[in-house]
Amino acid sequence: MAHSEDHIALAAEYALGTLDADERTQVETMMAVDRELTALVQAWEYRLGVLNQMVGSVEPRPIVWENIRNAIGHAQPQAPLVLPETPAPVAAAPQASEAAPAPPADNSNVIRLTGRVRRWRNVASFTSAIAAALVAMLALQVYQPELLPDGIRPKPRTQVVEVKAPSPPAAAQYVALLQKDAGSPAFILTVDAATKNFTVRKVGAQPEPGKSYELWIVSDKLQRPRSLGVIGGNDFTARPVLSSYDADLINTATYAVSLEPEGGSPTAAPTGPIVFTGKLIETVPPAPTPPAR
Repeated sequence: MAHSEDHIALAAEYALGTLDADERTQVETMMAVDRELTALVQAWEYRLGVLNQMVGSVEPRPIVWENIRNAIGHAQPQAPLVLPETPAPVAAAPQASEAAPAPPADNSNVIRLTGRVRRWRNVASFTSAIAAALVAMLALQVYQPELLPDGIRPKPRTQVVEVKAPSPPAAAQYVALLQKDAGSPAFILTVDAATKNFTVRKVGAQPEPGKSYELWIVSDKLQRPRSLGVIGGNDFTARPVLSSYDADLINTATYAVSLEPEGGSPTAAPTGPIVFTGKLIETVPPAPTPPAR
């Protein structure tokens, strides 16, 4: 899914390490439910890591070379090298008055080599002719197969192409961090804008013996808080109960979690203390609709 420029800038600042603690916590929470945001942060870390390769080398100071010479025992000037004396050349032996006659030349190797070269030349010519014929045959099979005999003419092949219908554009995603006093989130509420289904993920909330956590929606458009159900004991709780509310109310409402008797509030209103609250923020914008043709 495409991310907005704000999400791209937030991922870049997270990779640079310029965010404060609360902003980093918010980004890490969003990465926990958005794999594409995690991939975007990793892409920024890869791009920014290349900057380390742009740092040039630093020439060491002269004192470094001096310390190296002292360490290997070459601090004092070395004695000059003394080469051994070269012995005097030996006098050449006197030449004979008459040179010995040269032996007759053996031309048998030349004759055998000439015959071998001729045979290899014939083999190379025959191989080149076969290769040229194969290339011509392949060219005819591709471009003009009707010129080939029936025995070697390629059979026509029928290829079936499956055309898939384009998938509908993805809907926007909203996330609310249900927490207390800007601390670590106890629950993460995710709402799908298209289906209005929501999922509650338990993060830091601790179970209370004999008690249950219950989720409520609070808005000025409602006369009183409305229950969205008891949050289950598993890590994830999914419900479709937001389908009866309009999108504007869902996006602007406050979501609260109260601590109720086991099984939920016995009345239609919260009876226990409100322990966690939060509001929805847009994490993934809706995909743009392609123009009509």
